[in-house]
Amino acid sequence: MTMTKFHILLVDDDERLRDLLRKFLVENDFFVSTARDAAHARELMTLFVFDLMILDVMMPEEDGFSLAEFIRSGPVRLKDTPILFLTAMGETEDKITGLSHGADDYLCKPFDPRELLLRIRAVLKRGQSLDQKTTLSMGKTQYDLKTNRLTRNGVPISLTTVESCLLKIFARHRGKALNREDLVAEYEGELNPRTIDVQITRLRRKVEDDPKIPRYLQTIRGKGYILIPET
Repeated sequence: MTMTKFHILLVDDDERLRDLLRKFLVENDFFVSTARDAAHARELMTLFVFDLMILDVMMPEEDGFSLAEFIRSGPVRLKDTPILFLTAMGETEDKITGLSHGADDYLCKPFDPRELLLRIRAVLKRGQSLDQKTTLSMGKTQYDLKTNRLTRNGVPISLTTVESCLLKIFARHRGKALNREDLVAEYEGELNPRTIDVQITRLRRKVEDDPKIPRYLQTIRGKGYILIPET
């Protein structure tokens, strides 16, 4: 399995550990950027797109949980990035906290670098499997990402240009909440944020079995909208 295309951000205030891990991961065909703290990590996030972020929890000024929350609530290019916590905080409650902040995995220090490598590959493989899935099922409705085609019981459903673009965005980021700013940023063309709620209502009529009780294209209070297909 070739890993040279993956860019990892490693955030830890322990300089010695950063250097050792960076060397180990580079030897295993990853490209690695390192950050000494959350502020430094935020700077790097404005410069690069990462395939995975490995975060320490106990860091000065801002801890890893807070940084993960920033990532998950940030722009689309950040919020979908897998997160793996690598920390000395090994209590069950700590793990629950980490996972509730959007982590994809949680590994406690001290650790075997070989286990870290296996976990990294597993997280990245899960992400690839999701990206490669081209057909989404939503009750009686099917959506093909490759053709941008929506059908119900095999019968094509007509989509307006706006509906088509919005559905494509939701499908690409399925399982992730997107707010109006995210949708405007991802939209191919110009989109008036004030019309988004109306467009979502119209899209639900074509996607949902019961648009009044949406099951697949849901509203998350304070977060935006989220597409949750069955498969």
